[in-house]
Amino acid sequence: MENTIEKHTILIVDDDDGVRTQLKWALKPDYNVIEAAAPDEALIKAKEHHPLVVLQDIALSSREGASEGLFLVNKYLNVFPYCKIIMVTGHGTKDNALEAIALGAYDFFSKPVDIDQLKIMIKRGIKVAQLEQENNKLIAELAKVKSFESIIGDSISMKEIYKTIHTVSATDYTVLITGESGTGKELVSKAIHSASPRVHCPFITINCGAIPENLLESELFGHEKGAFTDAHIQKIGKFELANKGTIFLDEIGELSLNLQVKLLRVLEDHTIDRIGGKEPIALDVRVLAATNRDLLEEVGQGRFREDLYYRLSVINIEMPLLHERGDDVLLLANTFLNRYGAENGRPNLSFTEAASRSIASYKWPGNVRELENKIKRAVIMAQEKKIKPKDLLLPDSGDSGEDRLSLQSVREVAEKTYLIESLIRNNWNISRVSREIGTSRTTLYDLIEKYNLRK
Repeated sequence: MENTIEKHTILIVDDDDGVRTQLKWALKPDYNVIEAAAPDEALIKAKEHHPLVVLQDIALSSREGASEGLFLVNKYLNVFPYCKIIMVTGHGTKDNALEAIALGAYDFFSKPVDIDQLKIMIKRGIKVAQLEQENNKLIAELAKVKSFESIIGDSISMKEIYKTIHTVSATDYTVLITGESGTGKELVSKAIHSASPRVHCPFITINCGAIPENLLESELFGHEKGAFTDAHIQKIGKFELANKGTIFLDEIGELSLNLQVKLLRVLEDHTIDRIGGKEPIALDVRVLAATNRDLLEEVGQGRFREDLYYRLSVINIEMPLLHERGDDVLLLANTFLNRYGAENGRPNLSFTEAASRSIASYKWPGNVRELENKIKRAVIMAQEKKIKPKDLLLPDSGDSGEDRLSLQSVREVAEKTYLIESLIRNNWNISRVSREIGTSRTTLYDLIEKYNLRK
């Protein structure tokens, strides 16, 4: 019995029967060729067959000119974002072909058709489409593996945090999470709750710095009807709402000394007093807190109670800065790009090499939150399919000076040589190579593509 190899599908779109017949005759031995003569028919067949390559005449009708052909580019990519659209141009339509490429088309060739040249272009387009599919699949898989709950990261510092979360989640100990804004303190608190026996009970968050002091006590502990002016009804506070579950006190360093005393009693006695209440209320609440301040320094300055500090920091988790997390920044960047690209109907976006360099070299003073915001903006504002440094409002990290380029060339030769030797030594076992050279699998695949290495 003969082995049959599944052929890749190609869609030919042209209103000229003769052109379609010529192309189909030339390509049929190697590909599964589908034909369409009009835009509506082309979209129906694209949805049905999901071609990896579309060969399309840029001027599908003399009446509409190039407008119909250009309109179809985005339609195809919305149906199947990895397909490569190759535009067929006639005399005087090259400018339209370049416009189509700006919209997302892969390449163009001119009539009369050079079949050999076209076959090379198709073969290259299929390979690129397959690599993009594999890359996005890999990124999605890596994001699942290199994460804990909703936290993404594979750096040594994040793995240590995952271990700590796993250990403390089974206990009821109070945890103090410290770190600069945007490092993921709230995500860690949610991960602790989600991995704990309290997961099916409430998780209540309150930002101590966002509520005026005269209202914060009522928000935390509640009040009885008539306890003060405008207290027309009884109010249940956040601690009561979190009973049997977890309360997360964000920006705990903003609490006044008066409220610090009352919080200390909650932690010691496991009871609260509503404002105007007559009897203490017993609660079973796990307390997690976070701050971007140095609380020990605050203690030294008399702005934070020492006894409360030690009650809160039974377990202390310190969140690293984003630029200290190595390859995590690119893993996060690609995860955000895929997420917001899909949400905004642009699932085929990717970073240019210059953008990846800029992301990796930038210091990210706003940490993960800044990275997420910049990528969300770029997804909406970028005019092309490749995200550039300017779309991210980042400087291009590539200098143009001759000395710098010379040094960069030397480094790249050394990097490529070292990579080839490791791949050969480990028989292209990606896991072993990534461990040996000390980088993530994502970065390793990027390097293999960068130097066009093949087994």
